[in-house]
Amino acid sequence: MPKKDEGGKRGKQEREERKGRGEKRGRKEREPVLRDVLRVPVGEPVDLASYDARGIPAGPADKAAGTAATAPLGPRLADLQERLYASSTAGDRRRLLLVLQGMDTSGKGGTVKHVIGFLNPSGCRVRAFKAPTPEEREHPFLWRIEKALPLPGEIGIFDRSHYEDVLVPRVHELVSGSEIKRRYRQINHFEKALADDGVTVVKVFLHLSYEEQRARLLARLDDPDKHWKFSTGDIEERALWPDYRKAYELALERCGTDTAPWHVVPADRKWYRNWAISKLLLEHLEALDPKYPPGDFDVEESRKRLLAS
Repeated sequence: MPKKDEGGKRGKQEREERKGRGEKRGRKEREPVLRDVLRVPVGEPVDLASYDARGIPAGPADKAAGTAATAPLGPRLADLQERLYASSTAGDRRRLLLVLQGMDTSGKGGTVKHVIGFLNPSGCRVRAFKAPTPEEREHPFLWRIEKALPLPGEIGIFDRSHYEDVLVPRVHELVSGSEIKRRYRQINHFEKALADDGVTVVKVFLHLSYEEQRARLLARLDDPDKHWKFSTGDIEERALWPDYRKAYELALERCGTDTAPWHVVPADRKWYRNWAISKLLLEHLEALDPKYPPGDFDVEESRKRLLAS
């Protein structure tokens, strides 16, 4: 038999080893807060070259794992959406707005289709913003945005947004530099007002590489069923890639605030994009933590009346 002090040392060593294994398991099992990982630092210059469009900054490491990790997010999103809507019937004004921006073919439409697949469409308000119509040009640039905002209890999704009005005009020199700066300030004021009114604004830049865009445009040319998605203008806009990239960097820098920060999502891998957007949406809804409102009736009395009917 071991001496008493030797047994005590061995027992202490085993306890420390078990504790160490438990701490390692805890660290391994603890999920990262994705919105913190993907969040663009506020008040700092933005260099998109420092972000990897094919990167996996957090979460599942491959497509199989990503698909498996995305599936269980659906029921959780659906539950939170229902609770958000239910709480609005009792006067809760909170809602969520997902803003999607990115280069052509970055997957804005695909993301909308994916997210809507998890949610009840009747509780969503989706809007794709194209070039302004003649009527929209007669109004301030935020006019058409305000008309499309989600109502209390709803989830709004913008495929492009008010940021088009500081991107395209800057690249094509449609307005002066001072006007672009004025619009930055207007956007920040607008988003602050939204937050004050109960709107959680989740802004996402779908980060696509130059090479992947070429591959996706070629895929559209190769498939006759996708020709409707292609325009020769896509090639002309692609030639302005450096200008659009700079315009995005400035928008992310000037309009990234603590109230409405930007998140950069690597978009070359569609499976990762879908997981990341779903997870971001889930984290923001969980932070809202909407509750089912209590009934304004006597449950037992109502039960008796129903049973007697």
